[in-house]
Amino acid sequence: MGRSARLALSLCLPGLFAAGLAGATNYTLWIHGRTSGGAIGDYNDFTYFGPNTTPAGVNKKSVNWDGRSGVASQSGIVRNALDCFCTGNNWCYIGVHSAGDMLIGYTLANYGATARPRTNAQPNTAGVCGAAAGGGTQAGWNIKWVRAAAGSAGGSELADIGAWTTSEPMVQQHKVATARALYNHNDTKNVWFYNYAGAAGTLYSFVLPGQDDEVVAYHSAGGVSGSGGSSFCNPGDWFCNDLTLGPGPNQGGRAKWSFHSVVFRDDGEDYGHYTGRNWGGITSLVRRDMEATAQ
Repeated sequence: MGRSARLALSLCLPGLFAAGLAGATNYTLWIHGRTSGGAIGDYNDFTYFGPNTTPAGVNKKSVNWDGRSGVASQSGIVRNALDCFCTGNNWCYIGVHSAGDMLIGYTLANYGATARPRTNAQPNTAGVCGAAAGGGTQAGWNIKWVRAAAGSAGGSELADIGAWTTSEPMVQQHKVATARALYNHNDTKNVWFYNYAGAAGTLYSFVLPGQDDEVVAYHSAGGVSGSGGSSFCNPGDWFCNDLTLGPGPNQGGRAKWSFHSVVFRDDGEDYGHYTGRNWGGITSLVRRDMEATAQ
């Protein structure tokens, strides 16, 4: 190749590189827990979590669902959001609270390898996006990771004792044995779940085994595997095994689900379950880490 040709190629490469990245955008999706959130289809309504003005990751979007129905019916709303913002050149960070953990886990396990439409990231009023230029499909979604605050994918003993309205399908699915059999929790399609477990529970501590945040115990918030719940605590508690940090087995040998890692364990017993509609409780730590790392 002659000198003039090499010079021409060197001048073209930056433009070609930029063209290859054109339209690539990162988004941060937030999936709320049980009870109503914002308007379904309105990705800018953060009523459940707190003020929309609070920083919570790059290009944040709220994935609102009805907060009561079962995961099979509500998974379609999650899939719409993932199709909108996590396909084509776009990538997503995902933050979830409580039952949002169950929703994203179910969706990945059952639909994470299916053909998904590449879209234009421009939702209509129903929260559905149109086809991207050139259209086409891809297998699954572009997800960097999931951060779960007080994740309830392992169920809650409060559902077992009927502490909540028992007619709600979501409550029925939160019975511990039911939640753990609802889908394959180990099948995350290789997406890492980073778990944050709070321990400031008091009101229902006599029902919830081990450490808890008043709604879910460590066995659920910490992504502990198995068909039933069990007691896990902070180091120094003589009456139950430790929930360990990282993805490795807990004290006593019980494993976490595959691609699940505990990144925060509430050793100081400072963080409760609820957001208080102000990004509060254990969610405050996920929001903080999203602001710092979801870029």
